[in-house]
Amino acid sequence: MLNYIIRRILYAIPILIGVNLVTFMLFFVVNTPDDMARMQLGTKHVTDEAIFKWKQARGYDKPLIYHDDAPGFQKFTDTIFFEKSLAMFAFDFGRADDGRDIALEIQSRMWPSLAIALPVFLLGLLAYITFALLMTFFRATYIDFWGVVLCIALMSVSSLFYIIGGQFLISKLWHWVPISGYTNSIDAWRFLLLPILVGVVSSAGANSRWYRTIFLEEMSREYVRTARAKGLPERIVLFRHVLKNAMIPILTGAVVVIPLLFLGGLITESFFGIPGLGSYTIDAIQSQDFAVVRAMVFLGSLLYIIGLLLTDLSYTLVDPRVRLE
Repeated sequence: MLNYIIRRILYAIPILIGVNLVTFMLFFVVNTPDDMARMQLGTKHVTDEAIFKWKQARGYDKPLIYHDDAPGFQKFTDTIFFEKSLAMFAFDFGRADDGRDIALEIQSRMWPSLAIALPVFLLGLLAYITFALLMTFFRATYIDFWGVVLCIALMSVSSLFYIIGGQFLISKLWHWVPISGYTNSIDAWRFLLLPILVGVVSSAGANSRWYRTIFLEEMSREYVRTARAKGLPERIVLFRHVLKNAMIPILTGAVVVIPLLFLGGLITESFFGIPGLGSYTIDAIQSQDFAVVRAMVFLGSLLYIIGLLLTDLSYTLVDPRVRLE
């Protein structure tokens, strides 16, 4: 098992380096530091001196990859690529255009994101699987039919409708919770309740229907017919055998999402005023803060690779055949 983990980590390193190179090319080759300076300063009446000062203040005045005039190894280290891209492998994300340390911002903003994303993930997983099992248990009945209709109806509505509708109904009309905002005190739950509810409901249709498809596929397997032939009740067959054997596709979709919970929800956090990583990324895109966007792209790639590794490891917990291989 240890050799497998080490091998997968070694496989992930070239992928992460490739993502870093592509990101570097997009930010500094396609979109040059001069272009970035003009975007920040304004395209009208921008002098070369103002552009140079902007680049010098942020370390963008250096060569991209190779510095001819520098001595020794500084030919490679005194470059934008080394300071802005390779440094991220040491989690040195540098500073945003407003001067704030990006790593400290990530550390402080990840907790509000987790406060929303983790309950949405856990409560949603429980609700979706339960609803899908209910439809599977009563398959080919009115409960199954109207359950599928409800799933399709939920899938057909944009997530913005749930956000705006929830804010109008629950916050503005009923005054149960605030419309938006956040606090670090014990009253934070009042600000998190509505985003969590919206997050669970908005994904209920697609996830429940997907889990129902997985369970129905398992119901046609040979081992299910064997269990029925032995006289086992339908609920035992469904919950003890079908659910257990359907865990691999469920884990594939669930475990890979866990690391991405740190990145937060872009739309949800922006609409509800949650100071998490999602709203941090949106604000950086709107203000064209390329340092923050670049750091979030790198962090997202790293977390996604970790998620894939966790997915492979979780297979060994539910399938002995994978463990033997």
